[in-house]
Amino acid sequence: MTKSIEAIINVCKETLLNTKANLLNRVRENHAEYNSQERGGDEADLAVHVLAEDQFLRTQDRLRSQLLDIEIALAKISKGEYGICEETEEPIEVERLLAIPWTRLSVEGAEIREELSKRYAK
Repeated sequence: MTKSIEAIINVCKETLLNTKANLLNRVRENHAEYNSQERGGDEADLAVHVLAEDQFLRTQDRLRSQLLDIEIALAKISKGEYGICEETEEPIEVERLLAIPWTRLSVEGAEIREELSKRYAK
């Protein structure tokens, strides 16, 4: 592994770790905010609670998904498999890794997946 590739991976790892910490804080804040809401009351209060619960669950699901992607990227770094597209098995573009360090697809791989999802969604 060349020094420049190693440096890029280190930058990506640092970004991944910082993003993970931020996401974990958001999960805790989201959970605390949801738990601090009043429960009970009349039908209008219950409707507001149901909407808040739905938003809470969607947000938690999105955050969990992002955290999973980050964990996968960190595991790939540990195994020495980071930066390889899961679709094409070619290296992912450096610019893409620096912009989205948890990505598992190159631009070409993402286009292939999008085309496949369109084809099979019909």
